[in-house]
Amino acid sequence: MTRIPAGCGERRQVLLFEGGSPVHCADWLVCEVPLEVWFNGARLMTIACAGLNVEELAVGFLRSEGFLRTKEELVRLTVSGDGRQVRVWTIDGRTIKSFRKSRTLASSGARGIGAAAPMSLNLAPDNALRVTPAAIFSLMARFLAEADLHTRTGGTHAAALVRGGEILAIREDIGRHNAIDMLGGYALLQGLDCRRSLILRTGRVSAEIVQKVLRLGVPLVVSLSVPTMLAVKLAEEGGITLIGSVRGDRMKIYSQEGRIML
Repeated sequence: MTRIPAGCGERRQVLLFEGGSPVHCADWLVCEVPLEVWFNGARLMTIACAGLNVEELAVGFLRSEGFLRTKEELVRLTVSGDGRQVRVWTIDGRTIKSFRKSRTLASSGARGIGAAAPMSLNLAPDNALRVTPAAIFSLMARFLAEADLHTRTGGTHAAALVRGGEILAIREDIGRHNAIDMLGGYALLQGLDCRRSLILRTGRVSAEIVQKVLRLGVPLVVSLSVPTMLAVKLAEEGGITLIGSVRGDRMKIYSQEGRIML
């Protein structure tokens, strides 16, 4: 039986129409809450999220946007009692001069607030990583079996960080960008090098998702869904193996197929 983390989902009576007849039943709905991210004393962003792993989400967001690069830069990280505010202080104490007021980021909204340095498409992820199709299918099945909130509500995106055939972390949220940022935050806080890791996903792979993966240095992304054309182009240029449409023993390899042991 799947588990719903406390405060992240609620049961609600709905009217289900199935087989030609309406019936009332209880259904799980995922929550949506605002998370304030503060950086060196200034409120930078309010992110709509499910309220899970908020410290990782904040750190991952800051990492993705170029405000934070290593664990050693962190001086202090605090989470408010209600889990709706994360404050991060860095060793240099730099302030955010390019923003006169904070922004609100919807759950489906795009990232990119202008802090990150121009992204290089030549990060050259570790080419030593090799995986078999059987390993990919097995990992995806395990990932989906453990993505509890996604399974129960159908209202979240899920992502997992994998290294050496082991699923290190599974993160779920109402925003597909949030799930990737959580993995980035997890890796930074744990001091993990992602260059020999892969990411599993449930949702569509957009260009922004590929950019986040590039900044993490992850060389391989596997998704249940499909990528956009721009995402494939960026993945090819950036040296990322991009796999989508994974169903049972079927998948499509869109770029850098040399990492797959066919």
